[in-house]
Amino acid sequence: MSDYDAIIVGARCAGSPTAMLLARQGYRVLLVDRASFPSDIMSTHLVHHPGMARLRRWGLADHLVATGCPAIETYRFDFGPFAIAGTPRAASGAPRAYAPRRRVLDALLLEAAAQAGAEVRTGCSVEELLLDGGTVLGIRARTEGGARHDEHARVVIGADGVHSLVARAVRAPAYRAVPAREAMYYSYWSGMPTGAEFQVYIRPTRALVAIPTHDGLTCVVVAWSIDEFEANRHDVEGNYLKAFDAEPAFAERMSQATREERFVGTTMDGFYRKPYGPGWALVGDAGYHKDACTAQGITDAFQHAELLADALDSAFTGRQSYEEALAGYQRTRDDTTGPMYELTADFASFDPPPVEMQQLLAVVAADPGATEDFLSVQAGTMPVPEFFDPANLARYLDRANAVGAV
Repeated sequence: MSDYDAIIVGARCAGSPTAMLLARQGYRVLLVDRASFPSDIMSTHLVHHPGMARLRRWGLADHLVATGCPAIETYRFDFGPFAIAGTPRAASGAPRAYAPRRRVLDALLLEAAAQAGAEVRTGCSVEELLLDGGTVLGIRARTEGGARHDEHARVVIGADGVHSLVARAVRAPAYRAVPAREAMYYSYWSGMPTGAEFQVYIRPTRALVAIPTHDGLTCVVVAWSIDEFEANRHDVEGNYLKAFDAEPAFAERMSQATREERFVGTTMDGFYRKPYGPGWALVGDAGYHKDACTAQGITDAFQHAELLADALDSAFTGRQSYEEALAGYQRTRDDTTGPMYELTADFASFDPPPVEMQQLLAVVAADPGATEDFLSVQAGTMPVPEFFDPANLARYLDRANAVGAV
């Protein structure tokens, strides 16, 4: 017999929930990560309302709130001539979003996995997968002390991020690839008030984002087109600070703020990977990744952890074959994320939006109902296709015509 039902490589916001959910169903789970916890990792931090609803369902939302993470009540998308700002629709049991530091969130999720019964090994690096032909049988890992050991499982799950060792080892096919369209850098600032608001300022050559997080700090993000990446990467600080000039009021607020930590940044390709095969599966950024401009990564990771845990339970109990269950996981993952994936790719481009889109956004900004809908799309509580349905857009335009706004 295998030592474990599942070995999960990567213990952050996709791996730990997957381990927790499987362990709660009584499965033998080993969760490994080369990092020590608590520790930070690059992130836009935002847990939108559906993500908070899952934390509530898992019994973890109150634990996160108790860490002192500030609630995010409103969203603001400022396009210059107008802004779309207000309160998105709530998800079930989750009226607010939160943007925790990853050292807090990831440690909380890891502890939940351990309390559920998963065996947790941090400071444990996976060197290779154990294979028999094309089937994954387990892992070969090394502890911080240098000891090597082999572990076996019915399935090895890669939750180890964009550069997943598991995905590389099994040569997981990629599809629907979108090359990086912007570069993004951020740091943490004190004395930068945002209230309880997630703020995005979109200008022709720059995007500025402010996200309130733990310890009274604000995560301030600057993005520019991928065309400027090489030229700007040699002076990240100078170009980051100069970007505030794109919005004078933002620059004025930043002039009173103090940077507390180093700069973090990257470019972000988009892709899907086939998320399963004989003896292996992928979850989180290892299997699906997109630009961070819509800050959907953590919320998606939570959803996909649930989908994968349910699929594996169906396979382990024999309700479905492994192929049927995991193919369903892939299909649901792709169908539910596809519209936001495409919208995110559009948002990440600094190409000027078509005139029709500019007109639509101006109409939305002037219509409270349309504003709530737009912000709910960003929060994940209104499906993208529902918002962009022609009949729905026609209703916005009809209301605008009725009051002479168009």
